[in-house]
Amino acid sequence: MSTDIAKRNVRWTLQGRPDLTGPVEVTNVDEATVRVGRTGDVTLRINRPTISSLHAEVFVRNGEFWLRDLNSTNGSYVNGTPVMGEMRLERGDLVQFADVAFRVGCVEDSLSLSSKTVATSTYDEALSLVQFDRLMQHRSVIPHFQPIVALPHLEIVGYEVLGRSRHYGLESPKDMFLAASQLNQEGELSELLRCVGTREGEAINGRPRLFLNTHPVELVTCGLLESLGELRDLHPQQSITLEVHEAAVTDVTMMETLRQRLTELDMGLAYDDFGAGETRLIQLANVSPDCVKFDMHMIRDIHLAPPRQRQLLSTLVAMVRDFGSAALAEGVETESEHEVCCQIGFEFGQGYFYGKPQPAERLNGNARPASLFCI
Repeated sequence: MSTDIAKRNVRWTLQGRPDLTGPVEVTNVDEATVRVGRTGDVTLRINRPTISSLHAEVFVRNGEFWLRDLNSTNGSYVNGTPVMGEMRLERGDLVQFADVAFRVGCVEDSLSLSSKTVATSTYDEALSLVQFDRLMQHRSVIPHFQPIVALPHLEIVGYEVLGRSRHYGLESPKDMFLAASQLNQEGELSELLRCVGTREGEAINGRPRLFLNTHPVELVTCGLLESLGELRDLHPQQSITLEVHEAAVTDVTMMETLRQRLTELDMGLAYDDFGAGETRLIQLANVSPDCVKFDMHMIRDIHLAPPRQRQLLSTLVAMVRDFGSAALAEGVETESEHEVCCQIGFEFGQGYFYGKPQPAERLNGNARPASLFCI
């Protein structure tokens, strides 16, 4: 910790989510000791079964910020290092109580339980959050590209950009976004994946259309439209379609604004995982995307499905096409599924049958022009 901070009368804080389903909160720590735990007389109550009833305490001593683990079941960590007794904290440190993470600050920021503690191994979770910090700082994601093909002849017309990394515990998008959710950085991670994916995708021969994902949190916070504008400035010639998860398509006015901005930026719009939950037909009719990606669970073993199920899927595909959108089948893994998708009327397909996600340097560059998706 710097001498200047030690001399100043600063207010130390812990910022994080005591409840992973709740908002980010800031706990101020002054000269009094702040006890952390799940039950009893605690100041910072964390509603997780991995947290001990009285887990740890943080306190200020001579202007310095300290953490003391109270012999908790699952331990406390600072930047991935287990706390044995006391450990001094510095601004920016990543503190974990079991598997719940908080960020240390030293400025004034404004942000029925069982009594039994569930034992778990938290060292891997602690390490993965430290690794996530490094991933974001060094922008060290590794984009993989999964082909999207035109049916029935299997010409590659584009690639969906999927995130990977070599950081321990963060190899898959699920792992990365789980860590991001504990640090309230889902939007930042999503933007990073788009930026690096577009940069890497420009090296693919034929410059095929790139399908870039969004995280639902980006649709209810500021910054998405601005980040898309910056992306277009950096890559003025790249064909891009933005994917929005069907579950996030709930506000017609918001979607109209997004659609208008995408049109201005010469970008397409796709609804992802259509049919995974509540099918949003009204939104589909009012703000028609360029492409509707049918969820893989509607496609899996479709060749074995009863006639009525196939007929329902065929009706949905026809409806989507009537709205002026292209219908894309996700998760096609077998030739039999591919054949039924062609019969039903899907125009495009994606899945292991057509190709697995790969880094850009492994692609053969046989994509056709992106004009197959008119925007």
